[in-house]
Amino acid sequence: MFTSVDDVSARLAETGYLASPAVATTVFLADRLGKPLLVEGPAGVGKTELAKAVAQVADARLVRLQCYEGVDESRALYEWNHAKQLLRISASRDETWDETRTDIFSEEFLLPRPLLTAIRGDEPTVLLIDETDKADVEVEGLLLEVLSDFQVTVPELGTITASRRPFVVLTSNASRELSEALRRRCLFLHLGFPDEELERRIVRLKVPGIDAALAASVVRVVGALRAMDLRKVPSVAETIDWARTLLALGADTLDETLVRDTLGVILKHQDDVLKAAAKLDLDAV
Repeated sequence: MFTSVDDVSARLAETGYLASPAVATTVFLADRLGKPLLVEGPAGVGKTELAKAVAQVADARLVRLQCYEGVDESRALYEWNHAKQLLRISASRDETWDETRTDIFSEEFLLPRPLLTAIRGDEPTVLLIDETDKADVEVEGLLLEVLSDFQVTVPELGTITASRRPFVVLTSNASRELSEALRRRCLFLHLGFPDEELERRIVRLKVPGIDAALAASVVRVVGALRAMDLRKVPSVAETIDWARTLLALGADTLDETLVRDTLGVILKHQDDVLKAAAKLDLDAV
């Protein structure tokens, strides 16, 4: 999909995703080596958006498996359309069971889920396995099988092998440790908070019309908040939301009253709001 690291940076920027050199390099290597990319970091730093941006620049279909506690093989891989199978069985009173069984376990009754959908696709595909750390350990075993050979075995149909390997992005908020076996199969990228200069560029890009001085002030204040011992520090997504809020309010500078009145946009817990209101010194930032 990409010819060089610079090509990655330039094409992602066209979608509105400003990638650091480390991000661009890792994406390029994942594409060139055909390896899954594991992106780990706090919520709201652009892990999911990276997969979406890659799909957009590659003109590829995005297939997303959203992980959560309790997601199982039937939700991730495939399941059979049991209602349709029962109707078929009811309509086959004059057939033997062997004839009926051959029919009901065919493609017509198969419901592919994200992993099987991505493997069977002939067109360019980006497979996003989002918030992998929220899935149970058993799902990791399934991912190991799928990501090792990019093939799936459906007992009734046989082995289905990818004719065109998808570009795979796994994201994790590190709420639990992923297995070493899964990590070995992936290239690893830690996506943290951007440096001040990059975050200013992101704000200016995502919030058209914001004054450069105000954008710089927003980024400095958010940086000061991240240095505090908060339950949840503001992410890049919150920085952008706050910049949009200030623009909507017609603000061109930050003052103590305005910051205190809008802290709820960037902080999500009352004790964090109280702590920030007590400790934040605008003159120092």
